[in-house]
Amino acid sequence: MASNDDDTHVPGGATGTPGRLGRLGAWLDARLRFSEQIWPELAHHVPRSSASFWYVFGSATLLCFVLQLVTGICLSLVYSPSAAEAWASLEWLTYREPTGWFLRALHYWGSNFMVALMTIHVVQVFFFGAYKYPRELTWVVGCFLFLLTLAMAFTGQVMRFDQDAYWGLGIGAAIAGRFPFVGAIVVDLMLGGPIIAAETLSRFFTLHVFVVPALLLALVALHLWLVLKVGINEWPMPGRLVTRERYLEEYHQLVAEDGEPFVPDGVQKDLVFSGLVMVALVTCAAVLGPSGPNGEPDPTLINTLPRPDFWFLPLFAAFALLPAYMETALMLAAPPVLFLLAVALPFYSGTGEKSWKVRPGAWILVVTVFVTLGTLAWLGIRSPWSPQMDAWSATPTPVEMVRGRTPLQLQGALIVQSRQCRNCHALGGAGGQRGPALDDVATRLTRDQLIRQVIQGDGDMPAYGKNLLPAEVDALVAFLVTLHPANEPPARDAATLGPGVAGAAR
Repeated sequence: MASNDDDTHVPGGATGTPGRLGRLGAWLDARLRFSEQIWPELAHHVPRSSASFWYVFGSATLLCFVLQLVTGICLSLVYSPSAAEAWASLEWLTYREPTGWFLRALHYWGSNFMVALMTIHVVQVFFFGAYKYPRELTWVVGCFLFLLTLAMAFTGQVMRFDQDAYWGLGIGAAIAGRFPFVGAIVVDLMLGGPIIAAETLSRFFTLHVFVVPALLLALVALHLWLVLKVGINEWPMPGRLVTRERYLEEYHQLVAEDGEPFVPDGVQKDLVFSGLVMVALVTCAAVLGPSGPNGEPDPTLINTLPRPDFWFLPLFAAFALLPAYMETALMLAAPPVLFLLAVALPFYSGTGEKSWKVRPGAWILVVTVFVTLGTLAWLGIRSPWSPQMDAWSATPTPVEMVRGRTPLQLQGALIVQSRQCRNCHALGGAGGQRGPALDDVATRLTRDQLIRQVIQGDGDMPAYGKNLLPAEVDALVAFLVTLHPANEPPARDAATLGPGVAGAAR
């Protein structure tokens, strides 16, 4: 009697004697039940309108993720997750290991492409209303996938362990330390101690190689399962409202009347676009190469201007530009609140119109977000508000500001230069822009106010009372009170003015 597991069975009812590959395929199919269990899922019908190039970004993101896994495994065979050896191992990978330079470039550009494609995919889903009923959970899982993708990008930057990574990690730890009550605990978990040390890199290596990819794999599997079971969103049409009572019935009717199998019909455009993405990615890797490492990390070297990778520049710029009194509140509250609003979107806007043509609020929101992020990224690249770490040594004090000055005032000019005040304050149009220019500082602050500002600090300016001797403060302020336009007198305390003058001043 023939067995149901007959090894000579050929899927699909083919007749004749199969070749070796056919027999091998039949043998595997008899045990894996591919043609019974998996093929029907791959060939499930989707709305014909969904077989569009507007629906290819999710599959292209998945391709980049697979590439990241493959190249990451190859790089981890050589990379040393040790604070003492990480930078040297990357140097070896880049310049000595065969194909190491190209592998690093593929991994770096794969990360950039993955974040970019994921961002486009999220925006497309938002525009097409694909987060609405019954795909709420699909959207929620997608939001966490986006967050984990950014986590992969950030921990990957730390893996370079160069100057940018070291100082960027320090900034991240400083932000984490602001959490009330648990700040110190969070920093300790993050760094393996109160400072960036030997355990820090091994912790981020574990996150980057094991924890985050495992979570991504689990959520990708759940996301694909939801897409298969709930269905791919149809092309949104104005006037076709989503209601909890009728949507599923209408969707299944649409698939039955105008559907096509995802494999092989619907997947064709995904394959074409993924091929184009792969060509572009390989081209970027071959032409532009990998990023860094940019100098061996050295905590004693302050002549550096760390910047994160492109995707974190808006956050970097926003945090740097925040007023001091708003820093902690917005740093800790704004990102979680915005993420929770995004996650909850299908629960407060889960029915109604899907089409972007009749949802002007969607356009306004997306344009506003991208203009804001683009502006902040541009500021993050230029960073005019960042200290210019060589302004004190590379830029001389203008001659007209020291001509005719007393010895005490000249000593103050030397302190401005030697104490690196010009890293943050411009003088004569040259220097940093983190703080206000000093050219007319005497018209804004009186002598007593200048003394208090230098000693106690205020806003973004730190206190220098413990870093300067009293004689140095006197000399510094003596020079600063001379910095005012020739036709404008310096500021004076109202208490020192005569009664008539004081009344007129009021």
